[in-house]
Amino acid sequence: MNLKQAFLDQSGTCARMGSPLMGRVLHILADVWASDTPLGLKMAEYQGDIGPAGHSLPLRIAGGLHALVLQGKSPTLAAAYPPNKVDDATLQDAIVDALKTNEDFLLDWTRHAPQTNEVRRSAALIAMAHVAASHFNRPIVLSELGASGGLNLMWDHFALEIAGERYGPTDAALTLTPEWSGAAPPTALPQVVDRSGVDLNPLNLHADEDRLRLLSYLWADQPHRVELTRAATSVLSAQVDKGDAIDWLESRLAGAPAGHMHMIQHTVAWQYFPAAAQARGTAMIEAAGARARDDSPLAWMQMETDGDTTGAVGAALTLRLWPGDITLNLGRADFHGRWINWTG
Repeated sequence: MNLKQAFLDQSGTCARMGSPLMGRVLHILADVWASDTPLGLKMAEYQGDIGPAGHSLPLRIAGGLHALVLQGKSPTLAAAYPPNKVDDATLQDAIVDALKTNEDFLLDWTRHAPQTNEVRRSAALIAMAHVAASHFNRPIVLSELGASGGLNLMWDHFALEIAGERYGPTDAALTLTPEWSGAAPPTALPQVVDRSGVDLNPLNLHADEDRLRLLSYLWADQPHRVELTRAATSVLSAQVDKGDAIDWLESRLAGAPAGHMHMIQHTVAWQYFPAAAQARGTAMIEAAGARARDDSPLAWMQMETDGDTTGAVGAALTLRLWPGDITLNLGRADFHGRWINWTG
């Protein structure tokens, strides 16, 4: 796939995910992209998958443009971005100007893969955690693989309102209201007493530079996502270590305290682990599950793509519990947490 086609493919995806602006920006990039500029030549060096499952070059470039807006580095582009409304010709002129006048910034920006931490995925985590707590009522030690900035480690500080029910604390930092189909989850109350995560490139969201990088990958015509991210950051206390997820998990499993439920979670992260790491991680978790007891259970919460496109495209919600090696297929969720089809 060439870069222009990758722009067009990503344009369609973003439009379907509720961002008309990103659909327009990426379509314009496909039309105006110059492969003979320093930025164009640099992007051409990437080999293999340049789409969202690989290097994700279209999102890197679009994220860099949004970063220019957020930092005030391109007044012309900012005037063409929300809340302003402009026609395609004006938006195209602004994008071309930003590419030319901020090329050094974009060359540096695009060296790094996109960083996201979609808070709305916590809606699925909250629901699955209530199911786990209904099976094993123990204080929770929470471990997240591919945690980014750690925002989804804070799900017990968020509220979920669905199916006429409210889950979470009365003083929740934010309230999630996905479109919900299916019965309500159990009302058992999960209690997190320890939380930690791991990422190859963790973000420190209390630092301006890392916070900018995260906000830049939130689409500019979806300000509600920015509001949720800022609210989640206000209560962020989780530690996210830098390292290999499976090596980190091995140590974390070995140190899990007795009398607690060790809960492992990951959302749209497992697919990016090499196959050997997936196999090793699965074997490690299953071995820990075989050692689990009723007073020290193990839970594995997954919101991950499974390749199923026969119904609603999205991530499968899977919960495995030990002792007993119980596998619960709990439904599907939109990758951004906009909807959940819950089978319970």
